Amino acid sequence: MPTAPIIVWFRQDLRLSDHRALKQAASADRPVLPVYILDDESPGDWRPGGASRWWLHHSLKSLADALADKGGTLVLRRGRSDEELARLIEETGAAGLYWTRGYEPHAQELEKKLHREFGERLEVKRFGGALLFEPEAIETGAGEPFKVFTPFWKACLREPEPPEPRPRPGKLDFYAKKIRSDKLDDWDLLPTRPDWSGGLEETWTPGENGAHRRLRDFLNRVEDYGEDRDRPGIAGTSGLSPHLHHGEISPRQVWHTLRRTAAGDRAAAKGVEAYLRELGWREFCYHLLHHWPGIPRQPFRDGFGNFPWRSDPRGLKAWQRGRTGFPIVDAGMRELWHTGWMHNRVRMIVASFLVKHLLIRWQRGEEWFWDTLVDADLANNACGWQWVAGCGADAAPYFRIFNPMLQGKKFDPDGAYVRRWVPELESLPDKHLHEPWSAPAEELKKAGVELGKTYPEPIVDHAAARQRALAALKESKQG
Repeated sequence: MPTAPIIVWFRQDLRLSDHRALKQAASADRPVLPVYILDDESPGDWRPGGASRWWLHHSLKSLADALADKGGTLVLRRGRSDEELARLIEETGAAGLYWTRGYEPHAQELEKKLHREFGERLEVKRFGGALLFEPEAIETGAGEPFKVFTPFWKACLREPEPPEPRPRPGKLDFYAKKIRSDKLDDWDLLPTRPDWSGGLEETWTPGENGAHRRLRDFLNRVEDYGEDRDRPGIAGTSGLSPHLHHGEISPRQVWHTLRRTAAGDRAAAKGVEAYLRELGWREFCYHLLHHWPGIPRQPFRDGFGNFPWRSDPRGLKAWQRGRTGFPIVDAGMRELWHTGWMHNRVRMIVASFLVKHLLIRWQRGEEWFWDTLVDADLANNACGWQWVAGCGADAAPYFRIFNPMLQGKKFDPDGAYVRRWVPELESLPDKHLHEPWSAPAEELKKAGVELGKTYPEPIVDHAAARQRALAALKESKQG
């Protein structure tokens, strides 16, 4: 076998199964050199946040252990990706550089640069694997990108079925020469003082094995997904989003596993279709990011450039810490702080509160989610915030303002979610749980609740905030 290796550059594809770049390298009759580069410079403002870095540490450890079981070593380098790859190519005389495609603006620019710099010296290949359908493959009848989700997803479903996922390579021949590698612990990806990661440790098992356990668990509940997914107080969602984001499981693996489940269990079919539609929204967000790379910072729709946003540091801090005085909002923000995740229905509620009730720029919420979510994903995060703010694709009606009390009563009717995350209210009866200020004084006293002391008074009046938001929206449209 020739000695010049194929470098397999791992990115957000931290798995061995259904990894096209790794599979292709394993069949190239050359040794394989697995590499991960911690690049905090190329992404600019979008370097991984604190929760993502916690996840990354554990996911890289899982990947390194899986490669060690096959006799290999994951080489770790820190620095600019193009510079570290150039050094590795020089050190090893590499014959090839393979990777899984990225879709973020900085990732696409980097990939073009790598093709320019190395394409004539060695075999440079990128592979799909993060999406079911490549963004440029899905077009309207006029040959343009989609701006509305439902026709986009219908177009996807008219495409050929995504190919079956591939198993992990049975045998890997690794590059034998010793290569300098950083130690994972030296990267300080984990929090130190204070160590806020206890809730993350309790909630998640990063890595490929953890991803597949999460999928198997979801299969036992997928029959009820269509009805349960909007109930944050029960385990109704898949919990796969951080595993998909870090590439510990591929969307093809999820797609085909669920399709087989639906084929063998007709009762599960409705839940499967509902979940695959959620995968479709993820595809749509990447479709938008690919075609409109400015959406993480700039409104997608015209007419929002002069929106009268407010500066409200105290309101922003109360929102971040789950101290707004609106129980469903506070429950969501505390769940996020403790677990690095938040139920999707509640994400919409808390986002609406920030941008509509407080009139704080959606970008401030996007930045907070980016730092605190273990599934912080540039496409989903930006599109989700723009949708709620009313300036994104498919954001109709743009003037939608979630009523946090009604949302709480509808989607957390027994108060299980609020009582878990806002325990100071746990003794309030359901009738008053989602608006404790409406409870009679004797009910509050009996429940041990003293508004303004044991639990905050609402930081805004809902009715007044709603009218203020509608006036601001009208002003921005007229402007």
